Amino acid sequence: MAASGQLALLVTSRDEPGVLYRISEVIYRHGANITYIATSAVAETQIEMEGVRDDAGLIADLERLEVVHAVRRVPSFQEVFGKRVIVMGGGAQVGMVAQGAISEADRHNIRGERISVDTIPLVGEERLATAVRAVARLHRARVLVLAGALMGGEITDAVREIQAAGIIVVSTSMAGSVVDAVDLVVSDPLEAGVMSVMLIADTARFSIERVRGRRF
Repeated sequence: MAASGQLALLVTSRDEPGVLYRISEVIYRHGANITYIATSAVAETQIEMEGVRDDAGLIADLERLEVVHAVRRVPSFQEVFGKRVIVMGGGAQVGMVAQGAISEADRHNIRGERISVDTIPLVGEERLATAVRAVARLHRARVLVLAGALMGGEITDAVREIQAAGIIVVSTSMAGSVVDAVDLVVSDPLEAGVMSVMLIADTARFSIERVRGRRF
């Protein structure tokens, strides 16, 4: 259930310029703050808000807009998918990390947690560095796991940037300077996935502060 003052809506509207402005204007008049917004290709927009004092009034005002076809209350992505573990790097090792993360997430999700796992196999310093930097912009991303044989240079710089944004970074043991910058190094890819989930699960007694800078 959403916390008090939290509201997620799926708004179906016309596909034309100015629609998002009209919708956000109504939300502004109700004193709510938009925390997440995503528009699909079928003119459906999911909007998540906080500070909503009158859910029914806000929905009614949105429905009165001539550019809006329908407004439906939906669960937030935080409620459905929860915190995200992002895994990237060499394909085979990414698969092993994902296997460990998914197995551990399943154990915690059964007990009421919500943790999802996203993967992308990538090679090349520039491509990996760009992807690492993008993690800080991903909605609900909490931890990044880098899996591979060699990472350094611009990837290391990108790791430090997203750490400053609050993202925990775990890596498998590998050559290159990345292992000196990440929060935690785990030699076994399967165990790296398990530990990445434990670091962000409210149902686990495991904190990055206890292991930061260590190698397993």
